[in-house]
Amino acid sequence: MADNDWKKRLGVVYSTNPDFKFSSGEDSPVETLPPARQKLIVSIDRRNRGGKQVTLVSGFKGSDEDLADLGRTLKVKCGVGGSAKDGEITIQGDFRDKVTDLLKSMGYNAKRGN
Repeated sequence: MADNDWKKRLGVVYSTNPDFKFSSGEDSPVETLPPARQKLIVSIDRRNRGGKQVTLVSGFKGSDEDLADLGRTLKVKCGVGGSAKDGEITIQGDFRDKVTDLLKSMGYNAKRGN
């Protein structure tokens, strides 16, 4: 029954080739780079947040699970809330120096932004 999933084939042009096999084009899982090869930038953001400050960690290359784990670790170490999505970690408040030091102690190549 899984081979007859017509929703995955919407928008596909009909083929007359009898040997044609449809591939959904799903990407393979993203491999996370080791911490020493990551180039993370720790900056502060005040835009569209009602005047509140947040610390942004951007530049992470890897899977969403590893990003969530790193974000969870940083939130616990700083004792605040935040989120991790779209390749960025958001930490509530201005913790640029503390987050940069934590990332460097974990082996990441972290740099303080603005």
